[in-house]
Amino acid sequence: MLDLGASFLASVSRDPKAIAIVDGERRLTYAEWFETISAAVAGLEQLGLKSGDHLVTVLQNRFEAATLHWACQFVGIVITPINWRAKADEVDFAVENSEARAIVFEPVSAEHARAATSTAALPRVAVGIEPMSGETAFADILVTNATPAKPRAKISDTSVMLYTSGTTAKPKGVPRSHQAERAAALAHVAQNLYAHRERTLGVMPLYHTMGVRSLLAMSLIGGTFVCLPRFDVAGALKLIEAEKVTNLYLVPTLYHDVVHHPDFAETDVSSVRKLGFAGAPMTDGLLKRLTEAFRPDLFVNHYGSSEVYTFTINQDAATKPGSAGRAGLNTMVRVAPIGNDTPDAMAKPREEGEIAVIASGDEAFSGYWRRPESDAKAFRNGWYFSGDTGFVDEDGDLFVTGRIDDMIITGGENVSPVEIESCLSLHPAVSEVAIVGLPDERWGRIVAAFVKRASSVDGTTLDAHCRQSGLPSHKLPRRYVFVSELPKSPVGKLLRRHLVAGEFAAEGDDAKPAA
Repeated sequence: MLDLGASFLASVSRDPKAIAIVDGERRLTYAEWFETISAAVAGLEQLGLKSGDHLVTVLQNRFEAATLHWACQFVGIVITPINWRAKADEVDFAVENSEARAIVFEPVSAEHARAATSTAALPRVAVGIEPMSGETAFADILVTNATPAKPRAKISDTSVMLYTSGTTAKPKGVPRSHQAERAAALAHVAQNLYAHRERTLGVMPLYHTMGVRSLLAMSLIGGTFVCLPRFDVAGALKLIEAEKVTNLYLVPTLYHDVVHHPDFAETDVSSVRKLGFAGAPMTDGLLKRLTEAFRPDLFVNHYGSSEVYTFTINQDAATKPGSAGRAGLNTMVRVAPIGNDTPDAMAKPREEGEIAVIASGDEAFSGYWRRPESDAKAFRNGWYFSGDTGFVDEDGDLFVTGRIDDMIITGGENVSPVEIESCLSLHPAVSEVAIVGLPDERWGRIVAAFVKRASSVDGTTLDAHCRQSGLPSHKLPRRYVFVSELPKSPVGKLLRRHLVAGEFAAEGDDAKPAA
């Protein structure tokens, strides 16, 4: 298999005049972009970076971020992108944990990147902002008349290190090799049926596996990566129409915001023929709304992780709502009874268990960065145990029901949030909903529904809706809390822990007596 530098060179030779990247007024062909990438390669080497070194970037989805990602692939530098919202202590953790040799930041992240004590002795590159003493402007690291870059990495070398979002502990570094990254990109192209010169909206952040996948996948097909630095619905809709974007790959929250925005009805989105989502389950209500709004040729539910990019794929998500489909091209997936160390004892159809994926798949990582205790927990008997819960139905299709940590045990019964959320999402007065377990003296935990309303509704009405939909009595919410917004991560993932901790502003609260 080609390393990623060689892979990009192959793209340049196939499609030199195709538009590779768009960022505002900047539009570069593959041949033109390769010249800039070559200049960046020479500049990174002048900063003293070499193969195996980590480069921490604190950037939004902009031309410079994508250019640095590719430049690192040619040298064998490990690009280590972190959230541009990171505070100084979070920057310190990433720099110290990765032993970074340089850092790159921009106006939105400059304050905290500069305040981090760990960056004081490092080469610091400022993008789009006047450099301070001891810093270098990004434009100044681009070496004039640089010789065309030559790929020097091996496929076994680390391409990128992503950090998982630390919910209960420090984030874990996920190093991914050139081989795993290219295999994942190839699978992404195949499983989403991308055609030559597709155009994607580059809005999923490049510190997230979905953003990286979009960037790499476009290069394989002579496609265009249309940068959107940070998600803003009106801006996204304008770019979709102006740039004739052909595919979208987003988390469900962003899709929700797009189709519910007042500008959506007036925007020409007819160029978008393929929809893909990942990062979280999509409710039945949103699936229906998107199908009606886009009438896509393909609607893909992609289930995976930073560690092992693809677990399963469902290429017809709207036909079988909730189904994550079957194993992707490069892997095997099983559901093991909770508490088992081997997937050989597979769960029966519709029996909930922990989802495991074979650890030797082409897209899989080989272990966390200096976290042997996490490796010991995740890798068991040749399989990677995800911590996600789910079941397979009689057809062999996987349904993801949540995280083991999200499981609600109420009165001795195991209840997963996803089924209840999908049921409530179909009520026309429900805009968004999240189900969590709240402490209760008698039941241990009670099922609580946090609802963002689209129109006036109360708990009694929603309770009747759940009963009429056939939701079993032990899964019926015992408390409805109406909120103006649900807490989410920067990439749109629901943060249930904030609801459990009481970190929300309630608009109303309907409770019913425990039966």
